[in-house]
Amino acid sequence: MTATGTFGLSTEARNLQWLLGNLVEEVPGVRSVAVVSSDGLMLLSSDPATQQATTAAAEAGRPDGPRGSSADLATIVSGIGSLTIGAARLMDGGGVKQTMVAMEKGSVFVMSISDGSLLGVHATPDCDMSVVAYHMALFVGRAGHVLTPEVRSELRKSMESTQ
Repeated sequence: MTATGTFGLSTEARNLQWLLGNLVEEVPGVRSVAVVSSDGLMLLSSDPATQQATTAAAEAGRPDGPRGSSADLATIVSGIGSLTIGAARLMDGGGVKQTMVAMEKGSVFVMSISDGSLLGVHATPDCDMSVVAYHMALFVGRAGHVLTPEVRSELRKSMESTQ
């Protein structure tokens, strides 16, 4: 379910893809997941077919791909991350750990990863928010020490090759 194949990737990158796949498959109510670097670039995605459709639509001059895709989610996560980090600075609130937006027809969760990257999850309105947040925290705990500059670069190149 990850955006790229595992051929040619390091063990660390494959492990991150596996962790992301487990998050999507094992947590009820999760629609899509994206990991975004601190500079707003998508590193991992849960739906490669939707991402490729979004890229094809953009090249054809049509509006961006389907709502809720990982590409859309990555954009939203980056924006929410920037907004909440700025708000925390203005309020002397320290680092932002998690942000959650509850809507009528779904929820968006954003959680900081230790290197400044962000994990974003789009979930159904009936999801158990505590279960989603718990599994996100597990992902962040496992991924934080693995997302080295080398692995981030490798994941970026891998994402670029699929577009």
